[in-house]
Amino acid sequence: MSEFLQDSQIQMFVAFLLAGLIAIGAEIFLPGGIIGTVGVLALFIAIAFAFAYDQTFGFYAAIAVLLLLAASLWIWLKVFPKTRLGRSLSLETDGQDFKAPAVSPDLTGREGIAHSDLRPAGFAVIDGHKHDVISEGHLIPGGSRIRVLRVEGNRIIVRQI
Repeated sequence: MSEFLQDSQIQMFVAFLLAGLIAIGAEIFLPGGIIGTVGVLALFIAIAFAFAYDQTFGFYAAIAVLLLLAASLWIWLKVFPKTRLGRSLSLETDGQDFKAPAVSPDLTGREGIAHSDLRPAGFAVIDGHKHDVISEGHLIPGGSRIRVLRVEGNRIIVRQI
């Protein structure tokens, strides 16, 4: 067995197999697809090293990796969403009913206080309600008095008084 693990092709197979599995597992916490894609490529490279070592070993390694990926996909789709971590990373609804917060166009000309520094975006209290606002591009320190210049969709453009 020790001679088996001393072969450089087997060492590369094990290294790429572990790297691929770790990268695919990391995709849970770092979504975006890049790390998962790198993980899948690492698994293909691991299979290539297994075939370079021995055709039969490569065939069995490819079957094992495919079964492992199928089992992982099944766990991801059926088991993971029911775990505490899965529930914390998933939405409970499909999001079709989500709506952007309504901004009233009657805020134009109103005055308020910058709740946070506006660099240029931040929060301001206008008429007793906290709003997400954007300055004209200038830094406005928190606590400064502001006036609403205009409302563009859901963007409230303000200027320091």
